[in-house]
Amino acid sequence: MRPISLPPVPYDATAVRPAWAELPDGLREALAARLGGPPVAVRSAGAGFTRGFAAVLTGPDGHRVFVKAAALDTQRHLVDWYFREAAILARLPAGLPVPRPRWALTEAGWYALALDAIDGRTPRLPWDAAELDAALAAYAEVAAALADPPADLVALGLPRLADLARDDILWWGEVAAGREPAPDVPPWVPLVELVALESRLPGYAEHGGLAHCDLRLDNLLIGPTGQAFICDWNWLCHGPAWFDLAGLLITGYASGLDADVAFATHPASAGAPADALDVTLAALSGYLLTSAATGPSTASPHIRAHQRWSGEQALGWLAARRGWT
Repeated sequence: MRPISLPPVPYDATAVRPAWAELPDGLREALAARLGGPPVAVRSAGAGFTRGFAAVLTGPDGHRVFVKAAALDTQRHLVDWYFREAAILARLPAGLPVPRPRWALTEAGWYALALDAIDGRTPRLPWDAAELDAALAAYAEVAAALADPPADLVALGLPRLADLARDDILWWGEVAAGREPAPDVPPWVPLVELVALESRLPGYAEHGGLAHCDLRLDNLLIGPTGQAFICDWNWLCHGPAWFDLAGLLITGYASGLDADVAFATHPASAGAPADALDVTLAALSGYLLTSAATGPSTASPHIRAHQRWSGEQALGWLAARRGWT
């Protein structure tokens, strides 16, 4: 039996966020006004790799919302992400297991977005097989709905995975060309084959409907009845659903589960190229391992370690599939 590998820090404890009391007075007053009074409870989100405020706020009447907030001047990229996510969530087809936007406001130099407060928790590792099945079922719903996406969602001018791959995901080729330092990998790693595999991703990614493009364990919640919900929608892009599926199943592989069967039998992989999983694992392993080697990040003190661990799992899964070890 393959050994189980766990990340260096649990996914629900990676975030470093401002507390409620650290928000500007004007912002707290504006949020309290929307809640009908100061919150009686604030539960900060421990998952994630940004420094934006993120917490479930409970108003005096028991009404709960999940609020994300960021400073307009020093966290403009987060503001843009939250604004984009609100537009996407408002246009996703009805009935999907996703949070919906409630309201947004700008106050005291901050932007705040309120979403449905989902009663759930980040999945634990190693994956419980039933919880992974629930996550895969939720994504099957999403992938089916986005295979032929609504026109108002497409009209947002979403990025294309093929372009993102060329611009930001394919790094083994840069390593081979000497334009990027080589990450620390075992000597048996066949760099030439990795370059060849990842180079196919842009062409493959030209096909498909819309993909979440950031489908990781920390962007999922498991509800009290076992249902899974998919969160954090700011990276929605044109691309094939099997790309999301491969990324999600990296933690399934690390948990000792049969990720190969899970990929092959999932509806999102129907019609995928025969080597789509290998191509995605090659691309993601290079992206994650080279990112991990770039030094400390201001986003989270744990992001580089998680990238390193995730890259190692992607590379290990690919090596097992290709018989490299």
